[in-house]
Amino acid sequence: MTLELSPDHAEVVSLLHPLDAGLEPAIASLHARLARDAQLTHTLDIAYRIVDSPLGKLLLAATDRGIVRVAFELEDHDAVLQFLANTVSPRILQAPARLDDAARELEEYFAGTRTEFDLTLDFRLSRGFRLNVLRHLPRIPYGDTASYAQVAQAAGSPNAVRAVGTACATNPLPLIVPCHRVVKSDGNFGGYLGGIEAKRALLRLEAAA
Repeated sequence: MTLELSPDHAEVVSLLHPLDAGLEPAIASLHARLARDAQLTHTLDIAYRIVDSPLGKLLLAATDRGIVRVAFELEDHDAVLQFLANTVSPRILQAPARLDDAARELEEYFAGTRTEFDLTLDFRLSRGFRLNVLRHLPRIPYGDTASYAQVAQAAGSPNAVRAVGTACATNPLPLIVPCHRVVKSDGNFGGYLGGIEAKRALLRLEAAA
């Protein structure tokens, strides 16, 4: 997939993108230099990288405000990048170094050595009540859960249980903003952007810590 990047970089990036899985050292060096140059000349608005995890490959994307998107493989990473290009900026480039901290903290989380994230987040993809819900979710303790009704109450709209479900289902920052800790009042898991098995695995990981 070739996004509509800045004219200076689009041609090179479109050539590099198909080789991402096995870049030769010289091409990798060129790609890194391209990313640095784009940042220095302010022609890079969104940096992204793909990381491996126990839940499959994750897309991490960041703006100058912070992490703007975490996406599971089943969401279709190309489609997510295209959405970011359409809604935030078409100036997107794979720039792994920009996301080193996020990748490291996620690795620590999956290893069971990190219970909360210390990352700057860009919430521009969420607004209104959904944003209120997302800002509340990190307050649910690691290893614990809350019901959709409890989250609705905490977010200031006790009757908006269904809206809480929608906020969780459209959370652009899963894992880092822990919507997986929200379950139904009867204890059933409810839906999850990464799939029910992913939600089960995350709750099991946190319960074991």
